[in-house]
Amino acid sequence: MSHTLGLRQAQKQKTRQALLDAALGLLEEQSLSSLGLREVTRAVGVAPTAFYRHFRSTADLGVALVEEALGSLHPMIRTIVSSAGDSDQRIERAVELIARHVETHPAHVRFIARERHGGVQSVREAIQDQLALFADEVKEALAKDPLSEGWNDDDLLMLAHLYVDQMLITASLFLDVLESPEDERHRVTRAATRRMRLISIGREHWLD
Repeated sequence: MSHTLGLRQAQKQKTRQALLDAALGLLEEQSLSSLGLREVTRAVGVAPTAFYRHFRSTADLGVALVEEALGSLHPMIRTIVSSAGDSDQRIERAVELIARHVETHPAHVRFIARERHGGVQSVREAIQDQLALFADEVKEALAKDPLSEGWNDDDLLMLAHLYVDQMLITASLFLDVLESPEDERHRVTRAATRRMRLISIGREHWLD
């Protein structure tokens, strides 16, 4: 009996993931607010009623996509903020990791970039919640840095949000040049590095 239940659960999870993957593919060319659940079920090859065994609505599916897309970023964020080396080395490492993530997960990056200010409120809120978690992680790491001596919590959180926002901007810019010549990608790398350095310079002199 438990074996049968395990097989059913595995099949249910497989169908759920297929719905997420199909939706993500369809969202390459449209916004979530215009996506119909019949489009998604047709792409997967299941009946429309099967959709509701996994999600209450396309908005609910969108929230699950946010968790999938941004949840995978937590290890990258931790790697960036815990990297060894001086400021310039950490910045170069951060930009390199962001570029690599965009190359590996372009559909996820495109979805977040589009829906962060899109028409589905629950998805916007889910994205903001995830970004707030990122900012808290970055803040905790910054607080351990000797350069943060004398900073209060509000200023550290403000700085953390600046870094997180810049990471998102950088990811969107790399997405725009994903299929472009190498010199265009180098241009984005240089610009992203300069912006990160500007934030770092401001940080060094914030308490002056």
